[in-house]
Amino acid sequence: MTRIYVGPTTLYALGQVGELDLLESFDGRLVVPEVVEAQVTTEPARSALEGFLDETDVSTAVPDAAYEQAVEVVGIEEGTHEAAMLAGVVAHADPNDRHAVAVVSEDRRVRRLAEGLGGAVTSSFGVVARAAAEDKYLSRSQARRIVRRIDANGIQMTGEMRSQAVGAVGD
Repeated sequence: MTRIYVGPTTLYALGQVGELDLLESFDGRLVVPEVVEAQVTTEPARSALEGFLDETDVSTAVPDAAYEQAVEVVGIEEGTHEAAMLAGVVAHADPNDRHAVAVVSEDRRVRRLAEGLGGAVTSSFGVVARAAAEDKYLSRSQARRIVRRIDANGIQMTGEMRSQAVGAVGD
């Protein structure tokens, strides 16, 4: 992936449990547009995000031309985190590589639109599963505990979703 656009719901979910560093398991440039950053206001997620942005090489840039195109084509309101994230998909999507750009969000509408524009999508639970698969230092049992902590701290899942998320990190 060339760019990974991270939404406020994921930043909140991972920030609440102190696991934003799991985002570094992606190959590609992490992007947290300023409008997305501004959406994360709840503690401890806000402080965790500030620390993560200070310590990690994360871009905040959203290409202007793509932003305008995303707003016009998709009909998203200007100045929103949705518009910024979808502009990233418009700017970096490659019809020959479905995984050239990704959106990390729990927001169903943003996920559907990003897929429709040619981007890959995942959620905070997908980030944990990916980190467990890619990172030799994160055991599967640790990943399951992280999923449970995320669930307990705000991103609520149904029993079926929890089973799938916990199952995704393996036994």
